[in-house]
Parts: sequence; C-alpha cells; structure tokens
Amino acid sequence: MSEVYCTVNDCHYWGQGNVCKANKILVASDDFGDSQPDQIDATMASQYSPTPSKGSCMSTCCKSYVPRGTNKINNDNITKMT
Repeated sequence: MSEVYCTVNDCHYWGQGNVCKANKILVASDDFGDSQPDQIDATMASQYSPTPSKGSCMSTCCKSYVPRGTNKINNDNITKMT
C-alpha cells in the first residue's frame, strides 16, 4: 500500500509523522470539490469523470478532509486506519 502524507493536522485522518490514516482518499480539482457535498468522496470515485486541475497543484483539494472532532466523520463511509 502507498503511504499518503498530509500536513493538515486538524483533519480527522491526520496521524503522527504527517501520515494520512484514511483508508481511502479522493483528490479532486477545486471546482469539483466545491460543487459536491461531503458525502461524495473516495468510495464513489469510480462513478465520476476525471477532472482537470488547471495545470497546478494549487487548484486541487483532498475531498476526504474531515475536521477533527466534528460529527462529519461518518458522512463519507471512509474509515480511519490505526
């Protein structure tokens, strides 16, 4: 399995060493991420067409982000690995 690193430590899936602990993630263009509800995430990724990033990492987002300590951790059917 690949390791995914993330420095966003207010995310529910963030782990020590900046390791993402989500069992799945969805990285999408900002336009796609902004237009979709929180429930649209990695578990549904195969249902969507690829989205261009406008040629910059600055126009991409991690759609799997969930604020730490909120009730939104069950919105996306993604689990936190231990």
